[in-house]
Amino acid sequence: MAAPRLVYDDDCGFCKWCVTWLLRFGEFEPVGFEELTPDQRARLPDDYDQCMHLLTDDAVYSCGVGFEQSLARCGRFGSVVVSLCRRLPYWDTIRERGYRWVADRRAVWGRVRSCEAVE
Repeated sequence: MAAPRLVYDDDCGFCKWCVTWLLRFGEFEPVGFEELTPDQRARLPDDYDQCMHLLTDDAVYSCGVGFEQSLARCGRFGSVVVSLCRRLPYWDTIRERGYRWVADRRAVWGRVRSCEAVE
């Protein structure tokens, strides 16, 4: 099985920092929006540029669930955090609203955490 592909906004310094962080703890193939192949783009929703995605061999996870699935693949710590979060009432709503809140403020977060390239 191929490593899951982590699809992200490669024009966003904060997004690149987040992907770099995920790569420290998990095994992913990073793919920026500009690097998507036609086959990869066809698997994504039409508004793919609005959030991150995790592409596996048999599924596509987008936005908050994409981050959750990525974090769950980041070793023991990530899987425990995700397992605990999934026990929270209304977790799906909290996850998606939280993701959207952070994503809508990427420019602000980019002043705190940012990087030029995914390494």
